[in-house]
Amino acid sequence: MKVVLAGGSGALGRAIAADLAGRGDEVVVLTRTVREGSPYRQVRWDGVTVGPWATELSGAAVVNLAGELVDRRPTAANVELLTRSRVEPTTALALAAAGSDRPPTVWVQASTLAIYGDGGEAVLAEDAPPADGPPQMAGVARAWEDAAAGARAGRQVVLRTGVVLDRGTPALNRLAGLARWGLGGRVGSGRQWVSWLHVADFLTIVRRSLDDPAMADVVHATSPNPVRNAELMAALRRVLRRPPAPPTPAPLVRVGALLLRTDPALALTGRRCVPRRLLDAGFGFARPDLLPALRDLLTA
Repeated sequence: MKVVLAGGSGALGRAIAADLAGRGDEVVVLTRTVREGSPYRQVRWDGVTVGPWATELSGAAVVNLAGELVDRRPTAANVELLTRSRVEPTTALALAAAGSDRPPTVWVQASTLAIYGDGGEAVLAEDAPPADGPPQMAGVARAWEDAAAGARAGRQVVLRTGVVLDRGTPALNRLAGLARWGLGGRVGSGRQWVSWLHVADFLTIVRRSLDDPAMADVVHATSPNPVRNAELMAALRRVLRRPPAPPTPAPLVRVGALLLRTDPALALTGRRCVPRRLLDAGFGFARPDLLPALRDLLTA
């Protein structure tokens, strides 16, 4: 099929493009900056207005990942930036689809499990209500999904995705770096839940979303086995052969977040999410358990 990918320059976008091209799909990347040497056809857009790029959507599949990285301080300016960087491209895509001679056959809309805020001990499936806050997590995610709601397409799949673990991605690099530097102890209480996913399973879920007519509405893209932060850090130390490490108290996490210009809530909050719709559909995870997943990604 022809797949139009918005947000294809990030780590997950590049992985999706390579995976789909590898199975023979025609991948078209909407981009603000055309890069020399790309293996995929690139079409320039500004991510805000409908332009000549809109013709690419006719009868194609759309995968919308567009948005700035959330790894930044939770200031009002950053919340506005994160929201605008998602809502404006999504709105432009929706307007282009509405005016197309043939609407997209399927629209795969990226979202995040952070839409549930700090979920505590609750087991969250796709029917769980989004949280009211905090703004940088649930607020941004809700605005992103709202912008895509009702977009003209044969069907729409909203992938609320956990932490995707892959080589060279910011999330795994930071976690592995902490363990290697001797800071691989639990973070805060260590009881906060981490919903995670091996990149191979993420890519299979994207393909299933594109191909399976029964896939629609909200789908959790996450392993069926979420873990607590303490378990995650222990698994990292084990795979990287690092000794036990002292915990990082929550106040120190907040100070470190200031220095690293990131959001402490990324480490101190969590969600215990399960992929009920995928499991009910018989989806088989290749890497459902954390330790083998980390070994696959962090050992030669």
